[in-house]
Amino acid sequence: MSEVVDNTLDLKAIDASYTNATGALPLDLRMMVIVYSYSIGVTSWREIERRCQTDVAFRWLSANTAPDYRSVSQFRRRHLTALDDLFGQVLVLCANAGPNKLGQVALDGTKLDASASIPITISYGRLVTRIPELEAEVSKILAEAEDIDAAEDAEFGADRRGDKLPAGLQTREGRLAKMR
Repeated sequence: MSEVVDNTLDLKAIDASYTNATGALPLDLRMMVIVYSYSIGVTSWREIERRCQTDVAFRWLSANTAPDYRSVSQFRRRHLTALDDLFGQVLVLCANAGPNKLGQVALDGTKLDASASIPITISYGRLVTRIPELEAEVSKILAEAEDIDAAEDAEFGADRRGDKLPAGLQTREGRLAKMR
């Protein structure tokens, strides 16, 4: 994943937006975390922040830093159009890689019931024709992520992660009183 972000993707749209910025440079790590988390179906920024603290893959991609969910969310909002394009680039990379270049898929000969008939499996030719459909799906995922973020902001508050204890349980005394 990091090699794809570092060496393959066209990041000019994101880099150009920081030419006159002051302060600390943006973390490219956020982008790697975004690409990876979306590829495994994790789109909540609060969940991404938690995973950057607990999940080995997220920790590696974020260089063992836990970007604050607000920072990552602001990064996504600022670069929504560029991220849409980047996901499209990733889909094109996957289509161009072809099935024989994706690496080992199975480790043993376990037999499983599956639905892998000829009409269901997808060839390189069919995949290339589906790129617009997949790009539309990426746009839908980005919109759903924005909805999740807004719903969590409404539920927890814009400045709260959502994993804090209620006010009466934050102190030892409060917890003891509640237990009694």
